[in-house]
Amino acid sequence: MFVQITNEELIKETAKKAWYQTNNIIWTIIFLYPLFSIVDFIYLNNYWIQFFLIRVITILIIYGLFSFFQHKKFSYRILLHISFFMLSTTSAVLCNIVNIQFLTVYFLLFATIILFFNLQVFWEPLNSIIQTLMALLLLAIFFNQLSEYNLDLVLSNGGQVFFIIAAISCLIPGARYKVIQREVKSQIMIEKSNEQLKVQNQDINEKNNLIDMQYEQLRKLDSQKNSFINIAGHDLKNLIGSIVMSNNMIKEEDFRLSTDQKEFVGYISESAEKMQYMLNRLMDVKEIESPEMKFNNEIFDINVEVNHVFKGLYETAQMKNIHLVDNILKLPLNVRLDKVFTGQVFQNLLSNAIKFSQTNNSIRVVTSLQRQKFVFEIIDEGIAIGQQELDMMFNKLKTLNDTHGVTESRLGLGLSIAKLMTQEMGGELSYRSDDNGNYFRVEFYVIN
Repeated sequence: MFVQITNEELIKETAKKAWYQTNNIIWTIIFLYPLFSIVDFIYLNNYWIQFFLIRVITILIIYGLFSFFQHKKFSYRILLHISFFMLSTTSAVLCNIVNIQFLTVYFLLFATIILFFNLQVFWEPLNSIIQTLMALLLLAIFFNQLSEYNLDLVLSNGGQVFFIIAAISCLIPGARYKVIQREVKSQIMIEKSNEQLKVQNQDINEKNNLIDMQYEQLRKLDSQKNSFINIAGHDLKNLIGSIVMSNNMIKEEDFRLSTDQKEFVGYISESAEKMQYMLNRLMDVKEIESPEMKFNNEIFDINVEVNHVFKGLYETAQMKNIHLVDNILKLPLNVRLDKVFTGQVFQNLLSNAIKFSQTNNSIRVVTSLQRQKFVFEIIDEGIAIGQQELDMMFNKLKTLNDTHGVTESRLGLGLSIAKLMTQEMGGELSYRSDDNGNYFRVEFYVIN
């Protein structure tokens, strides 16, 4: 977090600090200065009442000037110079009319006033030097007019001490000014940092609220997805049950069926069993999404399974005037996988390729052995589905917009499940859709 301080901000905060210190000085003078009359009563008994009145009048004038300067927002420096001049005038007069034996006391009082100012004031050191010179000038003026003693006598009775204290006290404001300026800068930086933190905290809270809203929406969508799968699974179970029952009724009179019809009845029976097996496994949504999905692995010839899927969809392709080209490897290739799920991967990919392909198109189904891997490929050189749409279909259970004029409903459910099952069984599924058409590829390791 980087905080910058402008010159205007520094001047403004410095002025506030200076006025705070000025306020302390003025009110200290108002409350304590009249008490100096006690010293007058002790050491200058003949004039103490007159000087008491002078002190009272002085603090009243200082208070009035203080209120006026604050109201008009004049410079605090001028106020302090005027106040010091008034205090110095009285002190200089007293130092030149008091008896020589009490002169040290009044020089110490005068030095105390100068020291007090320099300890409390917040301004440039030059101002303190001006005040000290002003005090010396007033002492010199009233010495010539009022003093009955020579200069050596005055200096030996407190004058030297006064000069030393006044000179040393002029060094204080310089260091004090630098220290307080650093404090002001630090205070500004802390305040600005706090403001930035407040803004950032507010932004974080807003983002957290947005995340909470999005989480709630995702939770509702997840609930809807689970409901959809449960409803679809329940309805499919009923439909499969009807298919199995009808097929069993046909099998009871197989003496009336031809050889081809018996083969088709066998396909129906086998497909129904696979559908029942898959529904039982896929109904539990948590199991689908779990990385610990259980498979019933067995060793089988994967080319035979591909050929079985090919034949099962051949008639479907012919109904759309789509020509399926058989480039399935005749060499047996054994794998250790879940046979039902493996067949379903090929089924989903090929059925979707047929579904989204154009009439009078050709689709090649190719299998091969590459680097100890079984490779299953679907090559459709027709109109491309679109890479972006395929990405959505393979990665989300959602309805896609029909951007290519195809009238079929594109849920993408079969492709999403095919990708999930391939990955869970240790295989790889890739795809592309470009100007050359649509291409799907599945790889599984084979057994030596």
